[in-house]
Amino acid sequence: MIYSVYIARCQDNSLYVGSTELVPAKRIDRYNSGQGAKWFTPHGAGTVVYTEQFLSLLQARRREAQIKRWSRQKKERLIEGLQP
Repeated sequence: MIYSVYIARCQDNSLYVGSTELVPAKRIDRYNSGQGAKWFTPHGAGTVVYTEQFLSLLQARRREAQIKRWSRQKKERLIEGLQP
């Protein structure tokens, strides 16, 4: 099974970092329809802007935690494909 870490950009330009065993776009579709993370409700619908894939859930969760600790600027650089 493949696990993904993703960054979604919401309508208010905020960033959401998560991990999933689903295709990230399908996970975001769930959130946008009101299922799952309530974080999206005040921030508006999200769109996946970055993904990474891993072979284990542990690796994906560790990477998710790492990215969540980063500054907004560092996350934006990752999204742009630059060295964070």
